[in-house]
Amino acid sequence: MTEERYVTLAEVKETLEESSEQRELSADQKLALDHAQKVAKLPAEKAKELQAELAEFEFVSEALCAKIADLLPSHSDEVRVLFSKERVVLEKKYIEQILSTVQKYR
Repeated sequence: MTEERYVTLAEVKETLEESSEQRELSADQKLALDHAQKVAKLPAEKAKELQAELAEFEFVSEALCAKIADLLPSHSDEVRVLFSKERVVLEKKYIEQILSTVQKYR
């Protein structure tokens, strides 16, 4: 059985690029690869490092770690938007922790 986990766009890009070397990608996979190539801001290893560092914060879910690593928010309002669907209202100090962590990877 395969392990399910949230991955960043950088990891999607890396996985699809490796797959494209071995076989023909489906139309959906080609679209996903094209999107990942255009949008991914970090290399896969750096995205994984950032995701792991964000996971250390107990108030950030695994899904949000991946989303933050994809978007690399630079302003507190961007972080608030990401947490808007969560049932948590982040204090300013937590937002600053996230932003300072992301800043190391910009």
